[in-house]
Amino acid sequence: MLVLATGFLVADIIAADLPKLAEPGRLVFAPKGIVLHIGGHPANVSINLVKLGLNPKDICVVGAVGNDVFGDFIENVLKSYNLVVRLHRIRDVGTTKNMILVVKGEDRRFHVDLGASWFLNPDEVISSLEELRPRIAYFATGITGKLDDRIGEVVRRAKELGCMTFVDVIQPYGKGWKYILPALPHADIFHCNNIELSDITGEKELVDGIRKVLSFGTRLVLITMGDKGANAANEKLLVRQPSYKVDVVDPTGAGDAFCAGVLHHLVTTYGEKLSAELLNELGKDDLSKLLLWAQAVGAVKCTGPGTTSAVSYEGAMGLVRAQGERLLKETISREL
Repeated sequence: MLVLATGFLVADIIAADLPKLAEPGRLVFAPKGIVLHIGGHPANVSINLVKLGLNPKDICVVGAVGNDVFGDFIENVLKSYNLVVRLHRIRDVGTTKNMILVVKGEDRRFHVDLGASWFLNPDEVISSLEELRPRIAYFATGITGKLDDRIGEVVRRAKELGCMTFVDVIQPYGKGWKYILPALPHADIFHCNNIELSDITGEKELVDGIRKVLSFGTRLVLITMGDKGANAANEKLLVRQPSYKVDVVDPTGAGDAFCAGVLHHLVTTYGEKLSAELLNELGKDDLSKLLLWAQAVGAVKCTGPGTTSAVSYEGAMGLVRAQGERLLKETISREL
């Protein structure tokens, strides 16, 4: 198994490209319709990896859904991509749902029902890790209550099994950001956005926040900043790159697409040489190319509604050909 992705799985109900939000008692028509899409970082990352060309039989999704139509929807979508699927059905709890409103030119507005993801059993995650022994274990946390409580233990176990570990987060529910700190010493790769980085580390300056995460033992820190670009840092240096320019329809899932781009680049570029130790050795050119591809995948995703619909290898390559030279020229680095 190449990748095991676990964490929260979500049914996204999306109204994109809205002219405005409705005032109380008023009606606003949704020009792009109101659509149901699969969501949740593990699902999005896994589907995007398939759309970028990886073998779906090398990718497993582990998560929890309810015994309802939304759980059926998530299972059917994942299986339609021929992914290996291990879903735990939680009785008397609905599938996690997210009502997403996207006003044209503005960021997304999320309205989340915690649902079944809150009850994902960490012992079942560990069991899948022990059985499948993936080369890469991707964890998405923040609204997976039981898994969040034991995230340090679970990520450590993945390391003991020889996995490269990738930890991703969203704003946590019912707890502060300190819950994620036990996972950082065992996380080979850590991703969040710049606002989350400040909240997690207590540092106002991005560089100081990145240094703090690295001080825990994380090898590669990835910080996305929306249309302001992205950062990649290891123990040697920090590389900062501006963003691609695209016509944004829906930015939902852009960070997940970015993470899929990171994994795709690492796997296809380094192959059997890929290791946790290698992440410490990546130089400016390596990290610049990593960001160039990951940002292209994230940017092309934004050109369509939903978390995965617009992602394609050809679309991302088109952005690299059209804008990549500019981004590389404007990429800067500094020693840490």
